[in-house]
Amino acid sequence: MSRETDPVLVARVVVDVPLAHLDRPFDYSVPEKFAGTVQAGCRVRVRFRGRLVDGVVWELADSTDFAGSLQPLSHVPSGEPVLTPQVARLVRTVADRYAGTAGDVLRLALPPRRAAAEKRPTSTPDVLPDAPGPAGFAQYQAGSALLAALAEGRAARAVWSALPGEDWPSRLVELCRATLSGRRGSLVVVPDGKDLDRLEAAAARLLPEHSWTVLRGDDSPEKRYSRFLAASRGAAQVVLGTRAAMFAPVRDLGLVVVWDDGDDLHADEHAPYPHARDVLVQRAWLDRCAAVVAGTARTAEAALLVESGWAQELVADRAVLRAAAPRVQALGEDFELARDPAARSARLPSLAHETARRALAAGAPVLVQVPRRGYVPSLACARCRAPARCAHCAGPLGISPRPGPGGTRIPACRWCARPAATFDCPHCHGTKLRAAVVGESRTAEELARAFPGTSVRVSGRSSGVLATVPGGPALVVATPGAEPVAVGGYGAALLLDSWALLGRADLRAGEETLRRWMNAATLVRPASAGGHVVVAADAAHPVVQALVRWDPGWLAARELADRRALGFPPVTRIASVAGSPAALAEFLEALRLPEGADVLGPVPEPPRPGQEGERERYLVRVPRGQGAALAGALAEVQGVRSARKAAEHVRVQLDPLDLV
Repeated sequence: MSRETDPVLVARVVVDVPLAHLDRPFDYSVPEKFAGTVQAGCRVRVRFRGRLVDGVVWELADSTDFAGSLQPLSHVPSGEPVLTPQVARLVRTVADRYAGTAGDVLRLALPPRRAAAEKRPTSTPDVLPDAPGPAGFAQYQAGSALLAALAEGRAARAVWSALPGEDWPSRLVELCRATLSGRRGSLVVVPDGKDLDRLEAAAARLLPEHSWTVLRGDDSPEKRYSRFLAASRGAAQVVLGTRAAMFAPVRDLGLVVVWDDGDDLHADEHAPYPHARDVLVQRAWLDRCAAVVAGTARTAEAALLVESGWAQELVADRAVLRAAAPRVQALGEDFELARDPAARSARLPSLAHETARRALAAGAPVLVQVPRRGYVPSLACARCRAPARCAHCAGPLGISPRPGPGGTRIPACRWCARPAATFDCPHCHGTKLRAAVVGESRTAEELARAFPGTSVRVSGRSSGVLATVPGGPALVVATPGAEPVAVGGYGAALLLDSWALLGRADLRAGEETLRRWMNAATLVRPASAGGHVVVAADAAHPVVQALVRWDPGWLAARELADRRALGFPPVTRIASVAGSPAALAEFLEALRLPEGADVLGPVPEPPRPGQEGERERYLVRVPRGQGAALAGALAEVQGVRSARKAAEHVRVQLDPLDLV
């Protein structure tokens, strides 16, 4: 019950304290000197347990249930309301979904303050655009209807499979333009800066000036905060960004879009580890707005959205698809095996070599995708094939692309960088090493010898990512996600080392392999213009069949059915609980699991650089409908352990991408 005292303005503040048992707003009185400045959503400084800490005003009230005397706000750096009511509601929802705290989510949602940026006025667009013409989406069934729904402000939901060679940045901006014509805002999240550059260029062509802004995680703090304010003040109604933008305070939100939702860059590495796709789906539900999950490939999570009826499939007719797609061949086809019996084991079989040669002769560039970066990133014992490990820290041994003194390349640990001039296998005592995986730098060397006189370019994290390449004859070696766009499209693409992708012990190996292959193949010219894709894999494999037929929806539905039969996400929800054996035993003893929960484990947690002591991991699995109950139970135990000042931390992550 509220205290019967003189009226007082009360600020309910979420304090920036990383303790689970303090995950709630605390009441503070607002001194008269701050009464005209403080607003819901502004930043404040408060005294908490004897020290000054940062906080955000969750809401303002005129009474409190606290029985004692309220402490006053210590300082109000700015009255700028950086946390809108809609984002505050989303923050609480995401924290509850992932068994985290509001403070954890706020650290992801709010960029650091820069006072100078708050003093600068923000520009607003002069006019709103007309709705775009339907030509771009006319190739897709119900594409025109989607644009019309957005312009009318209806909450349409779609899972869009983009055509090969599609100018997807322009299509996404057309969705934003249609929404903007109906006086509502849009939020588009893409995996990385390379994609964001293309999206930004399309927005500059198709949207009115000052109507949009870009949020990048790698921008300077000043620029990022200025652009954040443009969105929170309602000046820029279209926000484009990478994962950091998923909490952007877009006013009158009418559309959320995530591109290439299977990319692991969409999963945040900081607690509570939210995924951009799931956050945007939650935003669409909370704000009753439209949502589009888009990509060249499709995930099982997107397939579940279609199967459940939450979203409609947006695809092109097969005739349109066949006209846009390149020709795709696999090395395991019977004709090719008869012509080249060594095709199964050769790294660059005759079909791939001949395809590249024809494309180069026609004056077109050739894309060569290799799954690993570096020179020889992984070594194994030449006798027993066991992975080669560092004798000092047990890290993996590899060979750097940079030669050492005298031009030699000595194996070294990829964790501690100690050279391994000698090797003694602990399993068979073999002393010789072999390459377990070949990276893009070594592949470029091999191709330069196979195609003498041909320009070879490399695009990858270790050598630098290229955004574009000219349209002339050249070999472009790239790792997945680093494929540059070729002017006029590639004449051919060679997808090498398929075993390194398909053979991974990972729940998502199949869908992730198809996503990487399709993202590369979509950069190739149509078959009618000579475009040709060669995949070094068995033609009978379901993932290869999906690529040959260009049918990501079929594979995603198959993956979803398999996971339902096995009880894996997304039809269930799984929590990973990791820590020392003693801490995990204490945690699980206190955990009140919902009905139908399975506890799997423990298994040793994979070692990480700098990690000390033995660590284990359990997986806790529940039916999807019990996901909220599981998150609540995990958060409750974390709160109890926090209040008791447990010495050892237990890492809790819901819906982890990696279950191995």
